Amino acid sequence: MTKGNINVSVENIFPLIKKFLYSDHEIFLRELISNATDATLKLKHLANVGDAKIEYGEPKIEVKIDKKGKKLHIIDQGLGMTAEEVKKYINEVAFSGAEEFLDKYKDSAKDTGIIGHFGLGFYSSFMVANKVEIITKSYKDEPAAHWVCDGSPEFTLEPHDKTERGTEIILHIMDDDKEFLEESRIRELLLKYNKFMPIPIKFGTKEINDPDFKPKTITDKDGKETTEPHKKITVDNIVNNPNPAWTKQPTDLTDEDYKNFYRELYPMQFEEPLFHIHLNVDYPFNLTGILYFPKMTNDLNIQKDRIQLYQNQVFVTDNVEGIVPEFLTMLRGVIDSPDIPLNVSRSYLQADGAVKKISSYITRKVADKLKSLFNNNREDFEKKWDDIKIVIEYGMLSEEKFFEKADAFALYPTVDGTYYTYEELYNKIKANQTDKDDKLIILYAADKEAQHSYIEAAKAKGYEVLLLDSPIVSHLMQKLETSKEKISFARVDADHIDNLIKKDDTIISKLDEDQKKTLDELLKEVIPSEKFMVQLEAMDSNASPFIITQPEFMRRMKEMQQTGGGGMFGMGNMPEMYNLVVNTNHELVSDILNTKTRKKQERLINQSLDLARLSQGLLKGEELTNFIKRSYDMIK
Repeated sequence: MTKGNINVSVENIFPLIKKFLYSDHEIFLRELISNATDATLKLKHLANVGDAKIEYGEPKIEVKIDKKGKKLHIIDQGLGMTAEEVKKYINEVAFSGAEEFLDKYKDSAKDTGIIGHFGLGFYSSFMVANKVEIITKSYKDEPAAHWVCDGSPEFTLEPHDKTERGTEIILHIMDDDKEFLEESRIRELLLKYNKFMPIPIKFGTKEINDPDFKPKTITDKDGKETTEPHKKITVDNIVNNPNPAWTKQPTDLTDEDYKNFYRELYPMQFEEPLFHIHLNVDYPFNLTGILYFPKMTNDLNIQKDRIQLYQNQVFVTDNVEGIVPEFLTMLRGVIDSPDIPLNVSRSYLQADGAVKKISSYITRKVADKLKSLFNNNREDFEKKWDDIKIVIEYGMLSEEKFFEKADAFALYPTVDGTYYTYEELYNKIKANQTDKDDKLIILYAADKEAQHSYIEAAKAKGYEVLLLDSPIVSHLMQKLETSKEKISFARVDADHIDNLIKKDDTIISKLDEDQKKTLDELLKEVIPSEKFMVQLEAMDSNASPFIITQPEFMRRMKEMQQTGGGGMFGMGNMPEMYNLVVNTNHELVSDILNTKTRKKQERLINQSLDLARLSQGLLKGEELTNFIKRSYDMIK
């Protein structure tokens, strides 16, 4: 038997491991199973290249609980180690990593997830165990070895009678961590971290129907027939799927395969995804994965953290910010890359060059997929637009390269349900909606019902009105106005239609200057100035007498502030202000001016104002009740 000290100069390495390696002790199981997987895959490689006469077989990794003995076993059938290799890899290599770790982190090791960066995976065992044993038999023709350490720098190493190739790790679980002797807890961790590991993981057994059993029909003495019960057999309970969809070629998968994998990832999600994007690149970095577009809503607080990040099929995190562009964190699915370092801090990831390239690649790949979906089946893409637009609009705002590519597939729907790309829209409205200053005015509504009368007024002029109702549309319009030449967006209720798209031909007012001055003074005395800015306009005599509008700039700034941005204008605290456009050519306006009694003038003004407010949904509560009562009195 060999006794010795682990090659480390700092004696308090174990307390530091327990204190600093991870904020969460559960990580130890992921580390040990990752090591077992590596050992098995290395064996497979040696068998494939014909190094020695290795029978690879169908190896698996087994996890066993010995509750009575307070032990947890992790057993693999991989490469195994000789006694010399145990000395080298467990006592020397790992602890050279440990010393590097100590030098760098002994004063400030507050970050989580840094263990794998230093080759310390095996030593995470000591976070939950007060004694760890390794029983290992190499694929080489050498005796098995038995290593034991109790969490101090001292260890023992002696021969063992193990005959099967592979390694067994035995953890003597501490009382504080006895949750790791519970079957439900271990199953939970295996499903969390190892659900898609490339080697089958056995955790206990289960009973299934014997596939080879052919049940017989039995006839009793009364001639009644019954089928004999199905024969059960006990099989290994394999908890993982070693060949998940993202590891296969897209040509080998059907749409149903992709949908089944989505259900496997999100068993509690009952809606089907709209479509998927299969990622597969091997230069200048390695990355595979599948991203799914779920049905979206206009809610910007939608649950993120749904994309799962793996490294060689080992789960790392579902917080992929900094790896996946932010606008795509609303998607679901899996990304797997050996080039994303396992167990490093978030700040390290965000500074990593390979990670930045991965983010750019994913952006490009998503844009290309959206373009091909649009080109291949535009009708289907249009049907899905409302369910995906929030992601695309967010991407156009936040990623310049995506914005450039989105011209090919971003859609602008009209209130009548026609969908245009930007180029199609531009060509359709250029002739009719260019104003006297040669600027193209793109009209839009946010609510078809609430803005119905304004939409109709615009359509009567032959104008197209878009329906843009997502919460970030104000930001997007600002972006488009600064990126495209000589265009401006205007909501249909931002002003009278003739003011929104000003042409050269001006309408002459029926009222002279003195009449307009008298009318202006009268209106301002009756109409509350803190709510309405009165402006007299000469319009078509068929246009409404009173029209309430809200200036585009003011309203847009308030909207932008509500969804982030625009804060420097301080619009959020301002009261709602509206313009009241009074049509000086309307017969009712002339009647108001010519009415002899002040009381009747006020009644006509208030009734007209309330009708205009009603059309904008601004008449509520007591004012609405009074208006209805007054209207009935007028009918009587």
